[in-house]
Order: sequence, then C-alpha cells, then structure tokens
Amino acid sequence: MKAMGIIPAGFAAIDGELQIAGKGVSAHIAAAGDTPLFVYDLARVRAQVAAFRAHMPDGVSLHYAMKANPWPALLTHMVALVDGIDVASAGELASAVAAGATHVSFAGPGKRDRELRAAVSAGVTLNLESEGEAERAIAIAADAGVRPRLAVRVNPDFDLRGSGMKMGGGAKPFGVDADRAAALVRRIVAAGADYRGLHIFAGSQALDADAIADAQASAIALSARVSRDSDTAPPLVNLGGGFGIAYFPNEVPLDIAAVGRRLADALAARDAVLADTRFAIELGRWLVGEAGVYLTRIIDRKESHGETFLVTDGGLHHQLAASGNFGTVVRRNYPLAIATRFGAPATETASIVGCLCTPLDRLGDRVAVPHADVGDVVAIFMAGAYGATASPAAFLGHPPPIERLVDGDARICPE
Repeated sequence: MKAMGIIPAGFAAIDGELQIAGKGVSAHIAAAGDTPLFVYDLARVRAQVAAFRAHMPDGVSLHYAMKANPWPALLTHMVALVDGIDVASAGELASAVAAGATHVSFAGPGKRDRELRAAVSAGVTLNLESEGEAERAIAIAADAGVRPRLAVRVNPDFDLRGSGMKMGGGAKPFGVDADRAAALVRRIVAAGADYRGLHIFAGSQALDADAIADAQASAIALSARVSRDSDTAPPLVNLGGGFGIAYFPNEVPLDIAAVGRRLADALAARDAVLADTRFAIELGRWLVGEAGVYLTRIIDRKESHGETFLVTDGGLHHQLAASGNFGTVVRRNYPLAIATRFGAPATETASIVGCLCTPLDRLGDRVAVPHADVGDVVAIFMAGAYGATASPAAFLGHPPPIERLVDGDARICPE
C-alpha cells in the first residue's frame, strides 16, 4: 500500500456520497450527462482570491496565469476576480480578450512574428524574452505605426529554493540574463516604446514560505539594480508566483500569511528608485488547483497476480499530472476517494487505472480504498489546475472530458 495526499478541507459526505458545492457527485454527473467530468467550485476560487487580498500588502496586484486552467467559463470569472491576466500564446491572448480581459501581459519564449503582431495590435504588454525578440517587436510596431507596450523578463541570478520547476538562475530559455537586462531597458526606451517594467519569475510550486519570501526580496533588489543601471524606474514589477499547493503525502500547505508579512517588510525597505513602482504577483494553480475535482466511473474490476485494479473511463489523457507524468521525478499519489462510498473505511488496496493502452495510465498506485465495484465513481482531488489542457487529450482518440463550473450554493454557472 502507498500513501496518498490529503483531501482538501471542506469536502463532506451525505448518505455515503461525496458532496461538491452542496450537491452529490451523482447529481453533478446527471447534470453533465456523463463521465469523465471535471467539476470546478467557484466558491473555492473566490476564497483563495480573498485570502490573497487579506494577507498580501496593500497595493500588490494579483494576476492570473491562465495556463493553469484556461477553460472559458472559468476564465470569464477569473477576469472579474483578479487585476490582470498573464498569457503565454496568441491562443491564450485571444481567449483572454474574448473573456473581457483588458489588463493582459504576454510572456513565453519563441513568440512568432504573428504573435508579436497580435499582441502589439491588442495593446497588451509584451514580456520580452530576449534581445532578438525585442528587435522584432520594435520593428513590427514601427511597421504598424503603433507604440508597443514592452516589459523585460529577467532571468534572475537566483532561483526559488524547493520549487517544483525552477524558472530562473543559471542558463535558462526564459528571459534575459540579469546582467544584460539594463541594456535592454535602455534600448526599449531609446526606441520610443512604452516601457512597462520588469517580469522576474524564479520558480513555481513551492511550499516553503521563507523560500518564496527570500526570492521576492531578491527580485525587488534585482529590480532596483536594473533600474539604477538603466536610469529608468519600472512602472510595474511582476514578482512571479511560486505559491504551491499540497498535493502529496507529508506536504504542508503554504503559509501565505508569512509570505505576506515578509513581502510587506521587503517593500517597506525597498530602494528609493522603486518608490513609485507598483508590484504584482502572478498565480495559477494556487488560485484554482484545489477548486477542481475529476470524476471518473469504474467500468471494470479485475485481479492480476494478487493485485486489484479498478479500471475507469478516464485517465492520463485528461489528468496527466495525477498519473505522475507532468513534472514529477518520483510518482506519488494525488488525494483520491471512491466518491460514491465517501467516508467509508478502507477495506482493500487497489490501483486506479485509466482506459489507455499504456502502463503509464495510473491515477492511483496501490492505495487504500473502500471496496468498489463497477459503476462506482472515483474522485481525483486537486484537479483544478493543469488538467484537461495540460494532458494529451488526442491520444488514442478518446472523447474529451466534460467540464462544469458550480458555485458554493450548488448553482450550475452558465457556460
């Protein structure tokens, strides 16, 4: 038997069935029409936004990194809840604009000319990843007769300790190395562009509040150094994100209050060159990850060499991360439950496997669960981020999952 992560607080059972936003999983499945099904609870997202507002210093803006979950019905609500949307492709840009976003920034290496042209035309802020990208953006804007909004993404000379994915420090495809950032700022200003500031993203999925706070303080100091060396103060510094969520056994949720206290101290002590600079934090999974539950129905129960396998109609083509094939070195179990026997004592050890013809399609590896039969429903928690669009949906030609947005009062939100 292998351990699994802890189910987030607030989930309960009525008559042995998992409740999501006040309704049982059977009701959600009936409303959707089938499984596999992602259910996103907007009330949980709003609670995360409220926690951010309560604990971060006044004036620090909240941006949503929509790659975490770009589903249009959810994105429309995110636009209203946050201060800006961060995109990483022309496709995401189009989705953000369609959702009503007016404060948009565009990061990511390898932007094609047509993507730069779309961003310049839309008036969004381009976070430049290289000197070459800067020259292309300046030329494209000149041809269009538009003053581009340009920021510099800096590859910092530090990383985020303990982060799941290190985005800074050392050789990286992201951003301009810290020692070259000031020269690029001067080039942007000299070209007559609308200089929008700096973007410093050191890493993601960290649970150590001190590590995040140290990275933020280092980013503020780096911003001051670039500003002094370029003789130009940034209107905005995007401090990146890095806020993690506790997926796995023995992980402790991030102490966001501690992060906020340390950030307040760092901002109070910042260099005078940044006196009028605004600051933002860019978050994705921390805002939406815990709000999602993936529901998949057991379609077969089988034994092989003394082991029990519960075979579902879902799998890694919808939930790659839960299978352990999205950025993890050692596979560990997401929190899961037999949703139609929620709260019942575990009586057996079983592996939850999907419907794909690959041994990688394993949603739960030898976990302790109540006895489950064909027709029961498995719930995979922490499924609100990097689910449907981060998974190989076209693999083997299975249909896409259904996605539903609900509110805390169990009202189905219009799609």
